[in-house]
Amino acid sequence: MNLAIDVGNTFIKTAVFEGGKILEDYKLERKLFLKGIEKIFHQYPDISHAILSSVRNLTPREQKALSVFCKIHILSNSSVIPFKNNYTTPQTLGVDRIALITAAFYENAHKNTLIIDAGTCITYDFLSSDGTYYGGAISPGINMRFKALNTFTAKLPLVEFDTLDDFIGNSTHRSIISGVINGTINEIEGVIGQYSKRFKDLTLILTGGDSEFLSNRLKNSIFANSNFLLIGLNYILELNKY
Repeated sequence: MNLAIDVGNTFIKTAVFEGGKILEDYKLERKLFLKGIEKIFHQYPDISHAILSSVRNLTPREQKALSVFCKIHILSNSSVIPFKNNYTTPQTLGVDRIALITAAFYENAHKNTLIIDAGTCITYDFLSSDGTYYGGAISPGINMRFKALNTFTAKLPLVEFDTLDDFIGNSTHRSIISGVINGTINEIEGVIGQYSKRFKDLTLILTGGDSEFLSNRLKNSIFANSNFLLIGLNYILELNKY
């Protein structure tokens, strides 16, 4: 059994794998990380290997605690990966993006794939049909856009994530929601359009914390998979077992 751990900007997501299939997945708060991990190993004592992907570094104590339970691989730019990386600064490519590209390499083999990860940030990553990664884009996520409007203006309030009833906002509150939600959707649709014009038979994969909300509002045919990153981590772990 394998354990994949994704330490994101907001939550820690984990999944237990056996034979390439997810047996169970969890979402943990940072302050409850070690207790949650102990519970997982108690429930699944046959876990022999784990992989850690972290955009926010764990403390030495947390990393040491993980190594007590099983062998652990910390995903980095030196990890073995299955795709050809044409990124001009490969040492700066985020480990979360590496995992997503790997998942696309195996789950959507020999096809042009655009992976859209809608979380704290929105990332776009393109993998060609011959298994070459070319890059993509990074932009602010939905909640970051709400916070930015409040932080960098004198009077705009901090608005909570909410649904959009009409694209015409009839108050400041509704205008902010319209601007953020419409802006995000139109951005994603525009990026998809750019890639679709250049690459034929493009497969679109949407993942991340806001994927369910966005998938129902995007016009394009898109595959939503909230565990896509964890699936990629499991593939990488198999390539890097020792």
